[in-house]
Amino acid sequence: MTGTLNDIVSFSISTVLLVGYHLYLRIKLRRNPHYTIQAVNHAARSAWVRGIMQDESKGILGVQTLRNSTMAATFLASTAVLLIIGTLTLSEQTDKLENTWHSLNVLGSLHPGLWTAKLLLLLSNFFLAFFSFAMSVRVYNHVGYQLNVPIRDRAPSVNPNSVAVHLNRAGYYYSLGMRAYYFAVPLVFWLFGPHFMVVATLVLIAVLYHVDRAPKDKENTGVTTLGEGL
Repeated sequence: MTGTLNDIVSFSISTVLLVGYHLYLRIKLRRNPHYTIQAVNHAARSAWVRGIMQDESKGILGVQTLRNSTMAATFLASTAVLLIIGTLTLSEQTDKLENTWHSLNVLGSLHPGLWTAKLLLLLSNFFLAFFSFAMSVRVYNHVGYQLNVPIRDRAPSVNPNSVAVHLNRAGYYYSLGMRAYYFAVPLVFWLFGPHFMVVATLVLIAVLYHVDRAPKDKENTGVTTLGEGL
């Protein structure tokens, strides 16, 4: 019973830490609309759409850029499928691998039902990643057609503002899929023990703190931060 309680407490702590971190980002965004790299990219995509749609000679540039984004989302969606298959394969070999996986689990529960619940959460997380990237590819495909409609043939609903909304929606799905990949880290470590999950969550938040922040202008010093490198 104590082991199960430790797992529940560790999962709750990790959830609170991740939710608290994202609430912190929201608070910072209210004070500084360009605090995160996601917010900067949101504004950049909107400006990019206006520039492409106002100059028909840039149509090829628009298609090439969207192609790169679509290829990246497709690759990550395919990777999510492989991870789903790997998780399902792992669930079928629980009896063979149970002793190995629990060799470092000194605080958590060894109950098979809890192990299955952990794998189910991990599987659900990878499904979220897959559908997020798949939706991103879908919206990128729609934006590709809207972006290249000739100015004289554009319907009122096909304007730079509406196309920018669709493009930013695709970017949101892409970011959501990446978040699902990040969240898989503590879930995987949870399989080894609840204490590993908490440690992995703290490390993940530390990394995300540097990755999520928008790069600062340091052209005068030539210094780059970890967030800028990633």
